[in-house]
Amino acid sequence: MHLSLDGFVAGPNGEMDWINVDEEIFDYVGKRISEGDTALYGRVTYQMMEDYWPTAGDQLTASKHDIEHSKWYSKVHKVVLSKSMKNADLPDTTIISDNLPDRINEIKQSHDGGGKEILLFGSPTATHSLIQLDLIDGYWLFVNPIILGRGIPLFEGIKDKTKLNLVTTRPFSNGVTELNYTVDRI
Repeated sequence: MHLSLDGFVAGPNGEMDWINVDEEIFDYVGKRISEGDTALYGRVTYQMMEDYWPTAGDQLTASKHDIEHSKWYSKVHKVVLSKSMKNADLPDTTIISDNLPDRINEIKQSHDGGGKEILLFGSPTATHSLIQLDLIDGYWLFVNPIILGRGIPLFEGIKDKTKLNLVTTRPFSNGVTELNYTVDRI
């Protein structure tokens, strides 16, 4: 997830035009997500993804990133957290509209031993729900060199301290720094 140095994932009105990405980051992210087989989204982010990625790689002006991510998106299993989409029947997509802890833990258990990650993309509201229910096992963050001053925070509704263990860090030439943490469950 991209965030500003002061901890916001979007501007006050959901703006993300401040996010700094380039081919170096796209290549790095592409390698990691290619190892995952499940993508988790909130409804709004899922609908944005569905509006773009299924055909992005087919466009005449498609970039290398668009082609690669479009292929990955077409084969990855999608999990959407949404109360309004609960009756939707979508191919290779699971809608979770209730009993979030049990449903997420079922998905996690189906991945045990397989080494595959369930990757959460964007979706601040879904992220807040998962944080509050202690269902996030790690944070893969891309800190952008900008201070927004206000906006949608990444960490909202935190009840208790959460200890994190730094797994990797990587600076990119455009000033973005990747921080990859696991959650320390004592």
